[in-house]
Amino acid sequence: MDSLDSPWFYWAVAIVIGLPILLVALTELHDLLVRRGSPRAKQVTLLRNYVVPLGALLLLLVKASQIPFQNTPVRILTTVFGLLLLVLTLSGLRYNVFDAAPENTWRRRLPRIFIDVSRFAIIGIGLAMMLSFIWGVRIAGVFTAVGVTSVVIGLMLQNSVGQIVSGLFMLFEQPFRIGEWLDLGTAQGRVVEVNWRSVHIDTGSGLRVTPNSVLAATAFTNLSRPPGREKLTIATTFSSADPPDQVCAMLSRVAGSLPQLASGTAARSVTVGGTDYRTTFALSTPGDAGAAKAMFLRWVWYAARRENLHLDGADDDFSTAELIEHAVRTVVAPTLRLSIDDQRALQSDSRIVRYGTDEVVEKAGVVPEAMTFLVAGRVQVTATAADGSAVPINTLAEGSFLGLTALTRQPNLSSAHALEEVTALEIDREQLDRLVMNDPLLLQSFGSILDERRSTVRKIRHGDRVG
Repeated sequence: MDSLDSPWFYWAVAIVIGLPILLVALTELHDLLVRRGSPRAKQVTLLRNYVVPLGALLLLLVKASQIPFQNTPVRILTTVFGLLLLVLTLSGLRYNVFDAAPENTWRRRLPRIFIDVSRFAIIGIGLAMMLSFIWGVRIAGVFTAVGVTSVVIGLMLQNSVGQIVSGLFMLFEQPFRIGEWLDLGTAQGRVVEVNWRSVHIDTGSGLRVTPNSVLAATAFTNLSRPPGREKLTIATTFSSADPPDQVCAMLSRVAGSLPQLASGTAARSVTVGGTDYRTTFALSTPGDAGAAKAMFLRWVWYAARRENLHLDGADDDFSTAELIEHAVRTVVAPTLRLSIDDQRALQSDSRIVRYGTDEVVEKAGVVPEAMTFLVAGRVQVTATAADGSAVPINTLAEGSFLGLTALTRQPNLSSAHALEEVTALEIDREQLDRLVMNDPLLLQSFGSILDERRSTVRKIRHGDRVG
């Protein structure tokens, strides 16, 4: 009966009963987090294996055994317990506040240096509280000693401390964030890391490490601000005999088909005097500048020759009579069942054209003016689904044809782009009309192919699977 009236009895009972239950619960929670692959499992492990048992031991010593708190072993255990709580707090804050933050939020973009400063601040506050409440140390005296020591260390490490201070001032101003693109004058790249001493910039050809003090003392350009302003200007030269309006239209059309073009923007081409032209368009990100310029110049080379324009004053003599005759005889004649006379008649209204890799060969919604027969290379045909994504329909190779709706004067049902360099034969619509009207079987065959393609595109637009 005397034990029931003693305070230590209830503390002992609570520890004996509560500790196993809490450990079992934490074990189940740990197993659940491990199955889900959650990083929080490490924090639960620390809590279950160290924090909870040590806390129970302290309660058992102080409350149940009634050992004075001023006892040195108790103070040591309390200090260890406080350090474990500090580690658990730092780990939990870092993961839950920063690492688990959604993309494109301020917590995800926060430079690492701010996280380090916050961590050191929490550690300093925690140690100060433990020294004050557990060991009875006068914090004011400690701060005075730390301040004097900091002055001495600062004088010894002026350069390193100067870089840290410069980095802090620069980052407090936030002229850039992680993921944004900087132009330093001598290099251009994307910011991938910001630490106490330097800024790491991925230039594409390597990692450029720039000290904070250097970056704070020099001018640089943030290419990502304001957003959506990343523009690329490319200069080209054509012959003085080429019509300027036709050249500008061709350049704008090629630039408007680039995959790096920013959504909702249009390209603009102008003549800058003489034979020089300038094409300007917006990019999705500054990192696409190199790829966009290379693809634009490559596509312009092919497009200029298809439209009989003279890029850099060069003529195109690829479409020879021999190549046209060979393509008509080997590719077109078997498909259209042409006689010798029909083959000769087609040659005068046909021409050989070429397309570069990934270039658009056929665009949905556009009425073609000619049928295109593939002589070499492969073309990927796609249709646009209900969600706006491009769904592949089939791959066309040598002997296949595009632009069948040229006969019906209707827009293309699907799009097509070259998987590699493509050589094709284009035949004008008027000549094909004459051939088809004189061959009812060919007209019926084309009608069946057109109906099949229309049905396939309709299924894709309605979300049905195409077998």
